[in-house]
Amino acid sequence: MPIADISATEKPLVETTESHARLAYLRLESLIVTLVLAPGSMVTEKQLITLAGFGRTPVREAIQKLEWQGLIEVRPRAGLQITALNPAYPAMIHETRRQLEPLAARLVAVNIGPEAREALIACAKSMTECSVTGDKEGFLTADKQFDEILEQACPNPFITQALSALQTHSRRYWFHAADQAALERSVELHVKVIRALLQGDPSVAEAAMAALIEGLSEDD
Repeated sequence: MPIADISATEKPLVETTESHARLAYLRLESLIVTLVLAPGSMVTEKQLITLAGFGRTPVREAIQKLEWQGLIEVRPRAGLQITALNPAYPAMIHETRRQLEPLAARLVAVNIGPEAREALIACAKSMTECSVTGDKEGFLTADKQFDEILEQACPNPFITQALSALQTHSRRYWFHAADQAALERSVELHVKVIRALLQGDPSVAEAAMAALIEGLSEDD
């Protein structure tokens, strides 16, 4: 099934404290995942406010979420520390994702709606373009969108809540180790999952997602 040339329609974001906190989180998460904020480095709240481009309240909310996800550690009287990379973690992350993510894909395949379909098609297009240009940062942005599309389409919130932090950590370890070959392989596997989801076949989607997780585990 070919991926059609369709772009997702962007909806205007209502300017609220909640939306600012989400945007601040996405900005800081991206900086951590792409190692711009180096693992193990110390930062201040003021620095994160500047980097995020939002005020103290939304950035503090973002910091709380990043702390809960294990990406930032609050050091009393010292500041904030970006969590160091632990070579033992990738195997544990993939071990857990193997159990949950194929099930999530199965559920999404039978519950996917037209908006999610359109968004996934646009996501596949973005990923493919990143593969051609070698844009690892752009791919991770598209991968985050991919995860959020599936999160919204999955009818079981307990699965997606458990996966959210795992997927973020997985992106950071992937970025640390991935070369161009890993980028191309990851894009190919993601597009196969998207095609399976668009087919609406739960068994095919489950198998494609299992193959994706295996492929990612080989890159770490």
